[in-house]
Amino acid sequence: MAVLKGPIEIRILIFACVMFFSLNVHIHGFYLPGVAPQDFQIGDALMVKVNKLTSTKTQLPYSYYSLPYCRPEKIVDSAENLGEVLRGDRIENSPFVFKMRESQMCAAVCRVKLDKKSAKALKEKIADEYRVNMILDNLPLVVPVQRPDQDNVVVYQHGFHVGLKGIFVGKEEKYFIHNHLTFTVRFHRDIQTDSSRIVGFEVKPFSVKHEYEGQWNEKTRLSTCDPHTKRAVTNSESPQEVEEGNEIIFTYDVDFQESEVKWASRWDTYLLMADDQIHWFSIVNSMMIVLFLSGMVAMIMLRTLYRDISNYNQLETHEEVLEETGWKLVHGDVFRPPENPDLLCVYAGTGVQCFGMILVTMIFACLGFLSPSNRGGLMTAMLLLWVFMGLLAGYASSRLHKTLRGTEWKKIALQTAFMFPATVFVAFFVLNAIIWGQKSSGAVPFGTMFALVVLWFGISVPLVFIGGYIGFRRPALEEPVKTNKIPRQVPVQAWYMNPVFSVLIGGILPFGAVFIELFFILTSIWLHQFYYIFGFLFIVFIILIITCAEITVVLCYFQLCSEDYQWWWRSYLTSGSSAVYLFLYAAFYFYTKLEITKLVSGILYFGYMLIVSYVFFVFTGAIGFYACFWFTRLIYSSVKID
Repeated sequence: MAVLKGPIEIRILIFACVMFFSLNVHIHGFYLPGVAPQDFQIGDALMVKVNKLTSTKTQLPYSYYSLPYCRPEKIVDSAENLGEVLRGDRIENSPFVFKMRESQMCAAVCRVKLDKKSAKALKEKIADEYRVNMILDNLPLVVPVQRPDQDNVVVYQHGFHVGLKGIFVGKEEKYFIHNHLTFTVRFHRDIQTDSSRIVGFEVKPFSVKHEYEGQWNEKTRLSTCDPHTKRAVTNSESPQEVEEGNEIIFTYDVDFQESEVKWASRWDTYLLMADDQIHWFSIVNSMMIVLFLSGMVAMIMLRTLYRDISNYNQLETHEEVLEETGWKLVHGDVFRPPENPDLLCVYAGTGVQCFGMILVTMIFACLGFLSPSNRGGLMTAMLLLWVFMGLLAGYASSRLHKTLRGTEWKKIALQTAFMFPATVFVAFFVLNAIIWGQKSSGAVPFGTMFALVVLWFGISVPLVFIGGYIGFRRPALEEPVKTNKIPRQVPVQAWYMNPVFSVLIGGILPFGAVFIELFFILTSIWLHQFYYIFGFLFIVFIILIITCAEITVVLCYFQLCSEDYQWWWRSYLTSGSSAVYLFLYAAFYFYTKLEITKLVSGILYFGYMLIVSYVFFVFTGAIGFYACFWFTRLIYSSVKID
């Protein structure tokens, strides 16, 4: 076997590629497959799949078969990608099998007798308002609901409730299960070929205490629901109670209805499930305000700097030079390396990695590659992009390290590769252990955890070192002015230039640029709704970048005019402080919009939002830092320094 020879970075790159393709073979689903339309003929079998049970009250998903539902002869798990596993999706087959364009009435699935454990499990899920999720031809099951405030307006809820509770007898509360499902499958028919494509999958659940005569078998007729007498379930006058020892018979109807909706437009209904009024006027108004403020800030900065630079360049006498004040006075200290420069380099490189990941993800989403039909595709893409953006992280951190007169690029690359990912991974591992303790299907399996570690160590870490090696080999950026040997004393600052105050003020405007969109993002995550307006999100993303850069440059300019040259860390924290407001808004959303009452669910919510806020801090902080870095180099290279 030949020994691989060549530069170290080439060997590491080849090793990373080999690790990636090995994972792609062993862990199915890392690609983003396109969903092609499927044509069905009359009588073709339609397999209904079941997904996780979800609740907005607990945020803990559970497997469909964790409840005493009817089971097929053999439960088969569908292929899941990495994003689906991390989301807690558990897609499995079910005993519900339809025949294309052949309606059925009162089809009995099975009979279940509840024991103490199963009755308790059903009551808990009904009390927590869990919903059952099913899939047919990659379309999720929805429940049409008439809006009480608007006539002839129907909204669609994702999945149907396990059951309902109520009807107090004394002080006892009764629980009833939805054991009869009336499915409606909408299809679009091709007139020429007579083939059909599924464009809708709806259900109306009922709770019915079925009755029959004699001994139960597969051919037993139900007096409460009999296809021979055309007696269908139309009400729930005798609901099926959930109690130990009760017998539950699961039945269903299926009706096929032709629709004018074409296959390409079948997701339109699902994308408008939450609310067809998305307050576009408020969003656009907010965008215009942010753009107006950003334009004003840019104009003020350009006019002020132009006047200052012109005045400084027109000074002729030595006496005039001695009277200089403001930002030019600290030219001998402005590029002095900050305290703890290694940590700054690490966080700057990590911010570049986050920026690259988010930018490419936005582009893919706008092009339609990460639509809701690709379940888990968004999260899978973000993880893979994070791994490969390690190359940019290593390059940025090492290049900045060399600019700050550092020589230990390997140390910086090592910290960049492990500091931020290790923090997030430990937090994620703790939260996953909590989910695992609740026996939820949302707990990430050990195999997936191992795959994440392999992605981290096998691909991300080598790429960070490759980027670090390349970045350190590049020449360091030359300082536009020389740095004095003795640091200048910073004068006493005004109260409004206090570091804590100015940093917190700087984070308000970037947060204001995204907080309306943040509401819809949180709603899609925690209320299990689809998020699809990626085009608008991309515009907000661009506004966020501009806002972070401009507010940091403005406050940095004020700081230098106050003869305070310690701008390195403050520029990072100024725009990064918007993460504080993001977390506070997440807490506000928790108490005003969510109905979470259990401690474990609250810990999971704030734990995950803390991780999101941390990523937002690193991302926005890097934008502000590099904007300020470019700004200071620009203004000090534009004036005459004696």
